[in-house]
Amino acid sequence: MSAQPAPRHTSPRSLLQADPDLAAIVQAEWNRQQHTIELIASENIVSTAVLEAQGSVLTNKYAEGYPGRRYYGGCEEVDKAEDLAKRRAQQLFKTDYAVNVQPHSGSQANMAVYMAAGLQKGDKVLGMSLDHGGHLTHGYKLNFSGLDYTIGSYGVTKDTQTVDMDEVERIATEFQPKMIIAGASNYSRTLDFARFAAIAKKVGALLFVDMAHIAGLIAAGLHPSPFGHADFVTTTTHKTLRGPRGGMIFARSPEHAKKVDSRVFPGIQGGPLMHVIAAKAVAFGEALKPEYSEYMGRVKASASAMAEEFKKLGWQVVSNGTDNHLFSLNVMSQGVTGKQAEDKLHEVGITVNKNLIPFDDQPAQQGSGIRIGTPAVCSRGFGVAECVAIARGVDRALKQRDDAAALAQVRADMRALCDRFPIY
Repeated sequence: MSAQPAPRHTSPRSLLQADPDLAAIVQAEWNRQQHTIELIASENIVSTAVLEAQGSVLTNKYAEGYPGRRYYGGCEEVDKAEDLAKRRAQQLFKTDYAVNVQPHSGSQANMAVYMAAGLQKGDKVLGMSLDHGGHLTHGYKLNFSGLDYTIGSYGVTKDTQTVDMDEVERIATEFQPKMIIAGASNYSRTLDFARFAAIAKKVGALLFVDMAHIAGLIAAGLHPSPFGHADFVTTTTHKTLRGPRGGMIFARSPEHAKKVDSRVFPGIQGGPLMHVIAAKAVAFGEALKPEYSEYMGRVKASASAMAEEFKKLGWQVVSNGTDNHLFSLNVMSQGVTGKQAEDKLHEVGITVNKNLIPFDDQPAQQGSGIRIGTPAVCSRGFGVAECVAIARGVDRALKQRDDAAALAQVRADMRALCDRFPIY
């Protein structure tokens, strides 16, 4: 008798056939996204092309090292994918800065910059305070940045809730940091990179710009660019760039670029995620098209319109408005904590995240604010009119939070909006 062939692991079985439990979870998450208003500013909706690249056979390939300098054989095709991602990234941001597209996340990209900048443990770094809009990696006490380095912080003023660059200069002059970080995860006004660069030069510091949130606006020419001012620039590749979750680093000088590469691999990472790098290349290609600039313009206009509508409805908007894709709403101005607002909005099909606001007196678990962003809803086709309607829904849900009939109506209104603009 002839031997029966061994069963193949590569048999073409769908996820539903192979693992119905996990398939049910994925389907439930698809349903949640399809029928929920997504206002979390750091989230977006990728294209089917990005999904296809990230779910491709490139996930099978180990490729430690860099194109042409791998520690594994068989990398000739993934080399092309990584080179394509790098070329498109430089074209997108109109820069000749060297670029590394391998970081698995924005936080890992930022960690690599600290190392590539030559900082030693205990060296001084000046960044934006977390509770004023900065990021964990800009010096938060429980993050590597706050644990390993001596951190000085700048923030916003009490009256305007915006960054006073004269005050940043005063703090930098007094603190004498080796590196200054410009960038934020929850700041709605324009960052003056030229002034940051002048301050860094005055005190002899390197300038590191974390543009993770505003990268899409910069690519579309809707926010000043850090290139030509910063020594290092990092970004995530999701958020406003609308790509897969990941990070990226740009370095101005060849010396710093070489150090970035060595700090990413083998410094803090092993094999790069070649399927994710391919998906990054797809997203950068999409962002180079004219439709992307229209999209980013709609994101910015919709965020501004929402902020203005909230002000008309009696809410306090941090910094009194927005120049970009997000803003923070002071919900304590209407007697509800950020956590209570997040939970109540979840009930009516609107997803936000609670947030501390500048000079907040609430504990971090509650917060006095919620952060609102428009990238995801605009990716599904929403514009100013729809985003103003969402603002009115948020207003009604929070002001009439104990009225079951009112909440049911808001839920129905939000579901109807979602049905008009399906994701896929």
